[in-house]
Amino acid sequence: MNKTIGQYNADEEKSFLDNYDITKFDRPSVTTDIAVFTIRSEITENYRRDDIKQLSVLLINRAEHPYKGYWALPGGFLRMEETVEECAFRETLEETGAVPNAIMPVGIFSETDRDPRGRVISNAYVSVILDGSISACGGSDAAQARWFDVDFTKEPDSSTYLLELKNDEEKIKVELEEISSAFGFFRYRTIGESALAFDHAAILASGLSALRRCTGDMDIVFDFLPEKFTLSELQCVQETILNVSLLSANFRRKAAEYVEETDEFITGAGHRPARLYRRKK
Repeated sequence: MNKTIGQYNADEEKSFLDNYDITKFDRPSVTTDIAVFTIRSEITENYRRDDIKQLSVLLINRAEHPYKGYWALPGGFLRMEETVEECAFRETLEETGAVPNAIMPVGIFSETDRDPRGRVISNAYVSVILDGSISACGGSDAAQARWFDVDFTKEPDSSTYLLELKNDEEKIKVELEEISSAFGFFRYRTIGESALAFDHAAILASGLSALRRCTGDMDIVFDFLPEKFTLSELQCVQETILNVSLLSANFRRKAAEYVEETDEFITGAGHRPARLYRRKK
């Protein structure tokens, strides 16, 4: 039966699709790259001081060409049977052994020369893993995976930004410049040769900017915390991500809109019992 709705004809469309050759058009490869962040604690010897909190990002050391031996963000090629979001979740799981609560899109990176293998378009995301002790295991194309403490600051009296990544064994520095900003999203370009593979320094800088923008509104601070937490822990997470110091009184007034008290307390050596809170439903 020839089914027609207005100018639409189902039989004609079926005939068109049966004879359509999608290979007539260029088909670039598609990947996802994910900036996986966590906050790790560095235990201090002084029992009167809280443990030092450090924002960290997961990097993999590439086991294959191109950029063999370079550090890079977790990521991989999109499979035909999955969405880009599913690809991002899968790659995060393969590299950390854990599935993040959520992923946030950072943007599409489609510079024609960003990958020496050919035309590859990257969909970049930010994800948050609650516990920095989660194993960094690396996927099939990674020699190893490690957490790197991350710091991203603007150089004084300059348009240059400095991205610093370090752990107990290595230190990486990359200079970048801001090239565009729209709708609260910032894009960066590396200055000179990058110590990270592909354009991953620019993706990481853009992801960190997006994370800081959202954290300022406390939208994703709770993803770094357990179900129950102290107000000091909540403040510490926001300060760590934003790389700023906040006045406790002002912070607690703002936090009151987002949290509610529990009947539980936490105690520790040298500290007064602190009440535990949880996020308002």
